[in-house]
Amino acid sequence: MNWQTRVTDLLNIQYPIVQGGLAYLAYSELAAAVSNAGGLGQITAMSLGHPEKLREEIRKVKQMTDKPFGVNFAIGQHGRSFADFLQAAIEEDVPVISMTGGNPAPIFEQLKGTSIKTLVLVAARRQAVKAEELGADAVMVVGQEGGGHLGRDDIGTMVLIPQVVDAVSIPVIASGGIGDGRGLMAALSLGAEGIEMGTRFIATKECVHANERYKQRLVEGNEADTVVIKRSLGSPGRAIANTWTEKILEIEKEDGGYEQLKHFISGSANIRYIYDGVEDEGFAWAGQVMGLIKDVPTVEELFSRMISDAEQIRKKWGK
Repeated sequence: MNWQTRVTDLLNIQYPIVQGGLAYLAYSELAAAVSNAGGLGQITAMSLGHPEKLREEIRKVKQMTDKPFGVNFAIGQHGRSFADFLQAAIEEDVPVISMTGGNPAPIFEQLKGTSIKTLVLVAARRQAVKAEELGADAVMVVGQEGGGHLGRDDIGTMVLIPQVVDAVSIPVIASGGIGDGRGLMAALSLGAEGIEMGTRFIATKECVHANERYKQRLVEGNEADTVVIKRSLGSPGRAIANTWTEKILEIEKEDGGYEQLKHFISGSANIRYIYDGVEDEGFAWAGQVMGLIKDVPTVEELFSRMISDAEQIRKKWGK
């Protein structure tokens, strides 16, 4: 089956599959594995403490793969400037930069004069149009099923993707609720030319920073085991439901502001769950796709299964 789309051409990859930024989890081991399997792996930049740490991760990826990869910038989520981190990525000749959250305009300004490809994660049609106006090479469009930070409008992937496809001329990459070959083919049928997956890649062998309890929770849980937190702050995000997220939702219900919430939604609280496996003292991002996750394969095994299933669907369509 020919997997060539504008996304594969743009990113110089075999399959139109992009790994999400995954704060605190997307580092060299996972990024290289995804790129070696034929997709686009990514490093998360702003979870690293210093630009030199990012430089080290980039060099590690280059030692493990000769395939293209990206660096993701979760702007606006970590409360510090990204300019020095971005400069390190530019100097290390990273092929792709992706942006999530916040205003991406300063990144585009800093990337002027480079050949780096740009992807912008959006959660609404208007955001996609703006990203194209800024010069994005493609948009990644996440529906409300996704894990981590989402749009404020609660629009599902099935409705949102065709809207954005109709609104922009650049390639669209679908995200949210996608975790297998069926999701890949569904996205393509909606007009997208690739997919982004986050939660599904956490439950892989090469996501070495994720605690095994976190991975097992993704396997054992279902689509009803997630909740959306931080709505009251205007930055909703989907996480695994637990006693910690119950506390967050209770504070929000009582109109508690950021000062009351900051201890519960901090990066430290996130790390306690995803790194240390202390489930009752932190939170972990996850999408509703956890209802489709049944095992923890290698990235290569996951790709092989997805492509095989997708090709079987294509054969059925051919009949």
